[in-house]
Amino acid sequence: MSGMNQFNACCAECGKEGGFSLKVCKSCIDAKYCNANCQRNHWPTHKTTCKIRAAELRDVALFKDPPPKEDCPICFLPMPMQLISCMSLPPATIASVPIYDFAIANKELASKGMEVYYSCCGKSICGGCVHSFLLSGNLGKCPHCKSELSAKTNADVLKEVINRVAANDPASIDRLAHYYRHGLEGFQQDRTKAIELFTKSTELGWSNAHYNLGSI
Repeated sequence: MSGMNQFNACCAECGKEGGFSLKVCKSCIDAKYCNANCQRNHWPTHKTTCKIRAAELRDVALFKDPPPKEDCPICFLPMPMQLISCMSLPPATIASVPIYDFAIANKELASKGMEVYYSCCGKSICGGCVHSFLLSGNLGKCPHCKSELSAKTNADVLKEVINRVAANDPASIDRLAHYYRHGLEGFQQDRTKAIELFTKSTELGWSNAHYNLGSI
């Protein structure tokens, strides 16, 4: 049915049937025109509803749920979430008093990384697998591709990140955005460029970039 509706669609200005040859308004993805002249002539009538619909589409895109995080490529378990905040309570708490009056912020747990990203292979490994890998005596190696990390300089890591950015790796794009956001690794601080990169990483499915984009 949708194909038939598209085929029988008419130009919003002159009413001429154009089917699949009609051009769609890029802002509202609703009105259709047979040529640029019709679109230009119809704009005074269309602009109000176009702007309202375009704003609705932007809200849908902005507030949609981020894509789920990929599973750890070693243990294949769901990747743990970052502990943004963590609280602990004393042994005895009076039930009638709000617990927040006694809550103690656990800064050590709140800042603990739940996963580690490796630019050598573009993989994020959960903290448990990284810990097990280190306990087995594999110091200075990537848990996934086993490449040597200890001999790499910051310039080597930066080169890997840039190469993976060129390959549209969302995690590397997210890291490059951090470089621009904070002026790291020789990059000039550029908030606009950071937002552009965070947005691209988000669109490619990197869930952490959703948080970073909201933060910035």
